[in-house]
Amino acid sequence: MNRATSNSHLPRVLDRPSAAGHPLKISLASRAYVEIRDNILKGDLLAGAVLSRRELAKELNISVLPVSEALQRLERDGLVESRPRVGTRVLIPTRQYVEDRSLVREALEMQAARLFAERATAAEKKELRQMGRHVDQLYVACETSSDREFLFSVNTYHMKLHLRIAECARCPALRDAIEKEQVLIFNWLFDTVAKRRTLGSNFHSRLADALAGGAPESAATAMRRHIQRGLNEVVEGLARIERERKNVWRPSKTLPGIATRIRRKSLK
Repeated sequence: MNRATSNSHLPRVLDRPSAAGHPLKISLASRAYVEIRDNILKGDLLAGAVLSRRELAKELNISVLPVSEALQRLERDGLVESRPRVGTRVLIPTRQYVEDRSLVREALEMQAARLFAERATAAEKKELRQMGRHVDQLYVACETSSDREFLFSVNTYHMKLHLRIAECARCPALRDAIEKEQVLIFNWLFDTVAKRRTLGSNFHSRLADALAGGAPESAATAMRRHIQRGLNEVVEGLARIERERKNVWRPSKTLPGIATRIRRKSLK
């Protein structure tokens, strides 16, 4: 993938080592799912891009069946949409879709914030503050970088911050529900639809401080403000895309942004 800027100057995205000491074997359908999903979330496949099962299977060097399974899973995730006898494309979310998902996410994460304020240890609160500062540093770097791989890794780390809040809330079911709502999808909406890059140098630090140092209700209020920011930008961006691509369902000869990338690492 051609990059406008080198990423050698970018901050390192911190990550935790895997609990397993070896890579897990996964099915072709799961590998296809991850490949297509990541290309959507990175912005290589834009909202409204039509997905041909045969073309994807050819590029991935696998049969059509696992590709179909992957697309069905992506549809359940809310990343693609299908029409009988017409085809499948990357979802163009409606205003109602965004507002509904945002409300669900808000309710879940506000409760996680309350429980974090009540239950997190001093060490966990310190860790959250460190993660908040690091996320802010990474997003500042994103403002001047066009490296989609780097932006995707930052969004992934951002998701880890939100899941860490839920983990420290000591409620596994709540953590699983938040993960299912997929913070990464909201990052995708902000980055590829609203084209937002500027969050402020202490956007996540303020959230971490509110959760680590405040009362439960103050923590919940801070989380609500955090989630609601930028929602109008997304809705406006979606309206524009829907006008431009509302009736586009015919696949192009080459899938934009994915063919070359997948060809370099075909699934065998």
